[in-house]
Amino acid sequence: MKNKLIALLVTAVFVSCDDAPNTKQAEAGIKDSATTECYSSINDKDSITLNITTIGKNVTGELYYNIQEKDKNVGAIEGEMVGDTIFAEYAFTSEGMQSIREVAFLKNNNTLVEGFGPVEDMNGKVVFKNHSALVFNNANMLKKVDCMSNH
Repeated sequence: MKNKLIALLVTAVFVSCDDAPNTKQAEAGIKDSATTECYSSINDKDSITLNITTIGKNVTGELYYNIQEKDKNVGAIEGEMVGDTIFAEYAFTSEGMQSIREVAFLKNNNTLVEGFGPVEDMNGKVVFKNHSALVFNNANMLKKVDCMSNH
């Protein structure tokens, strides 16, 4: 009986040790998996381009605004995907000045819709006062495009 118990314990240890690397490899594969997507909106003389890379919930990328009669904004975003919405800090240069403001984009199939709402200055950054009060309308709808053709 004692030998059977020892054999059972030894077998359990070998089985659990054998599974551990596979589990870690599977988790690492999920964590390291990056998705790159590109979106663009061209409306008359206005254009918005967003290139994003998503790893898990983390989102990074480049955002370009070229709006007629306004200064061109070019910068980087860094944030996270919360449900179907990207919330990110947008660090950009406009008129030679560096600024940071929060941006939000609602993802729906092959489109992103920019969200707007009341903002406030918090520690030198412009942030939304309340995420649940954001309005997502189709005025700034970006459509998914081939990443090679959007610049």
